[in-house]
Amino acid sequence: MSLPHHNLVVWRRSDDLFIEVHQLTLQRFPAHERFELGSQIRRAAWSVPSNIVEGIARRSRRDTFRFFDISSASLREVGYGLHAARRLGYIRADELSAFEEKMRMITAPLNGLMNRYRLRSALTSMACLVSLFGVVVAVLT
Repeated sequence: MSLPHHNLVVWRRSDDLFIEVHQLTLQRFPAHERFELGSQIRRAAWSVPSNIVEGIARRSRRDTFRFFDISSASLREVGYGLHAARRLGYIRADELSAFEEKMRMITAPLNGLMNRYRLRSALTSMACLVSLFGVVVAVLT
């Protein structure tokens, strides 16, 4: 049985990113960083696919969008954590570049999903305003 989020390219890519980041931070970071910077990067990487899953499970468009937005912010946090790891000498420049490319491949479909839910939410709000305006006009006439 396939769950709804399994069909999303953005979820599959972010799930792969989490596994890679998790392995990297546990295998290559110094012991003292596994529970500091490494832990923070792992939590942020976990947050990306898990918030996509939670967003898909929500019933309201506003909630769905909010969880996608959290996922997007967490992806940026992963990017900064890996940038810091590079500056501290824990990963090589080519590894950082590879991760940045993977993050771009997640950002594009995630932004697409967010735009879809943002547009639908805006259209729903506009329809409510038009309906309300019609009621007000009817009452006033």
